[in-house]
Parts: sequence; structure tokens; C-alpha cells
Amino acid sequence: MSAAAIAAGIEPSHPYKVKQSDNWFAQAWREALCEGYDNLELELLHRLRFGEGKDGGAKFDNANALRLLTQHRETAARQRAIRENADIAEVRASIHAKLLDMRDQVLARRKADSVIADVDGLHG
Repeated sequence: MSAAAIAAGIEPSHPYKVKQSDNWFAQAWREALCEGYDNLELELLHRLRFGEGKDGGAKFDNANALRLLTQHRETAARQRAIRENADIAEVRASIHAKLLDMRDQVLARRKADSVIADVDGLHG
């Protein structure tokens, strides 16, 4: 975080202060942390399963990756639960909107049928 803050030209403590006062920023922070957690978990699992390449690139610190995963496991799990709950709420809202639309269509059809029946009654 310090390197990113320095690169952005801000004090390293500034993002933490904003996270405390800005709900949107805090939500985006948790989403980013959850995505990073998932990516790190997949990368570590891949390396543990298949080994590390000998391409001469930067050394991957498995122990530090495990420490980070342990440190942020609860936050990532909470964020996933929030996301899943939001998805459920969106599905329910969509179903509710479709039911209201269907009800309006049925009521309009009944009204049209009633008008037709009234007209037929006048002519019949």
C-alpha cells in the first residue's frame, strides 16, 4: 500500500481514512480485496500443485501468500456473502417486476374483454 500511495502522490494513511468515511470507497475496497484474494488463492494453488517455473522471473513468496490469504479470509468471505445476498435481492426484484407486469397484462386483457362483451351486448 505504501508504494502505491507514494506512486499516487498521497500519504499512505489517506486511503484508510477515506475508507472510514466514504461508503462507496469502502465497498470498492472490499470488492478489490476479494478479487485480489481470489486471484492470489488460485495462483498459490497452481504453484503448489504444479510447482514453480524456472523462467528466472521474480520469486513468488508462498509463505507470504499464505499469510495474506489467512489474514484476509474473513473479509473475502464476508464480501462474497454480501455479493451473493445482493444477487438474490436483484433476482427477487426482477421476479417481482415481472409478476407486476404480468398482472398488468391480465388486467388490461380483462378490461378489453369486458369492453368487447359490452359492445356485443349492445349489438346482440
